[in-house]
Order: sequence, then C-alpha cells, then structure tokens
Amino acid sequence: MSLPPLQHRTLDLDGVEVFYREAGPVDAPVVLLPHGYPSSSFQFRNFMPALADRWRLIAPDYPGFGYSGTPERFAYTFDGYAGFLERFTAALKLTRYALYLHDYGSQIGLRLAMRAPERISALILQNGDIYEDALGPKYQPLKDYWANPTPAAREKLAEAVSEEGFRHEFVGEVSTSLVPRISPDLWKLSWSLMKESRRREVCIGLMEGLRENLEWFPRYQAYLREHRPPTLIVWGPQDGYMPEGAARAYLRDLPDAELHLLEGGHWALETNLEEVVTLSRDFLGRVHPG
Repeated sequence: MSLPPLQHRTLDLDGVEVFYREAGPVDAPVVLLPHGYPSSSFQFRNFMPALADRWRLIAPDYPGFGYSGTPERFAYTFDGYAGFLERFTAALKLTRYALYLHDYGSQIGLRLAMRAPERISALILQNGDIYEDALGPKYQPLKDYWANPTPAAREKLAEAVSEEGFRHEFVGEVSTSLVPRISPDLWKLSWSLMKESRRREVCIGLMEGLRENLEWFPRYQAYLREHRPPTLIVWGPQDGYMPEGAARAYLRDLPDAELHLLEGGHWALETNLEEVVTLSRDFLGRVHPG
C-alpha cells in the first residue's frame, strides 16, 4: 500500500510564520497533533502518513520551536501556546477534531479542549502527565529548583537545554535494545533549531512554568470527568517522568478509557510505531470514523 504524501506548509498567523505538517484528504475527520519537548511536528512524521488514507492529520510547530518563527511578542507559556492552538485551528477552520496528546502537548492540548469541549471528538494519550502523585523520579531536579530557584539552580536547568541534554531526553531511559530504533535526527535536528539563545530561554522558561502547570492538574482532571471524551491510552512505561503509574492514573477520571502499555518509553512513535498506528486506526475507526 502506498502511503499518502506528507505536506509541509506555512501560514501567517497574526504576523507569525507558522510551519505545519499535514496529511490526508481535506474533507476527512481531523486529528490535531500538538508536539512535545524538545521536538516539533517532526515527531509525527511517520505516524501521519500511516493514518492519512482515512483522516486529515495536522501538526503545527509552536512559535519558538521547529520551523516556526520566534516572535518577540508572544506568551511563551502553556496558556500562551493553548491560545496559539486556538488561533491556529480557527485559521484552518477546524471545528471538530481528535487530539493526540503527548508530553507538553498534553498540557497545551487539554487547555485547548477545555476552551471548546464541543470540538473534541476523542483523545489519544501518549506519555503526558496530569497527576501529581504519579510523577516519576525524573521530576525531582525540577522540584528541587521550584523549592529553591536560585541562579545556580537555574543554570542547572539550562545545562539540559543542550545537544547532550536533548539526546538524553530521547534515549536516556529506554532499554539498550530499543536505542537503535531512535533516530539521531531527533536530537540533532532539534538542537540545531533550538540552540539560538532566545529559543533556549523559551525552553528554560517552560521548565520553570511546569510549577504553575501543576496547579492546572485538577482542572484537567475535572474536564475529563465532566466530558468523558472517548480515550485511547498508548504508553511507553520506560519513562522517568511518566512511568506506568502515570498512565493508569487516567483511569481514575476516565474509567472507560482503553489502556495499552507498550514495550518502549517516552518516544513510543519511534520504538513502537506499528503498534500505536494499529491501535489508533482501530480506535479512531470506531469513535472518529473516516
């Protein structure tokens, strides 16, 4: 079977050049894919064509990430990025869509969903955390910084915004047998696009902003309890930030969600692409058919 081509587009959104990837028929049901840290829409490059025969998949690069611009006047916060997604969907006239939520994209995407619950047809959750008591041990350095935000401690955060720091985000926790499946393009490309000083500051600022984001966790949970969107959970438990317990925690508020624990870790689309595609096609075919 030949895969539909992946399109690479840009649009001017309030004076900001926004890059996005798109695949699938323009009249097909939409799947919106907000990306995680430290990647961009590039993380969905293999997933999108695998569903594009039946769905229209759209993945933007946030301002300050990937190939999008880095405007001076922009709120580089989780709420700022939710506002960006809201404007982006309006510009593309997207009125109903499923959301694929991963990493920072889970925080940003859920804030978008809370702004317009009627637009959400389904959720696919993949290693995105919203339960404070289920956070993994890798959060401890961030907690230490939040408790004592000195300049020296901030410099430790800044050290992670480096090529080696990015590499560790992608391959630092999965078993050695899975590492060869993860392309070096992920961290080398990400770092080549993020090493400019203003973009590094954006990354550090978002790490600092995770503290405030914890205060949103009960609100995310309340949204899920109230609206009960059909939900597929596909999770790589080899994840120091979001281990298996972080996946199971969603069942507190979404007891009908479908939970699948995979072999890999945080970047399951690199290590377990075929499984995620198969599960997503089956799920979307039932709840968001194309």
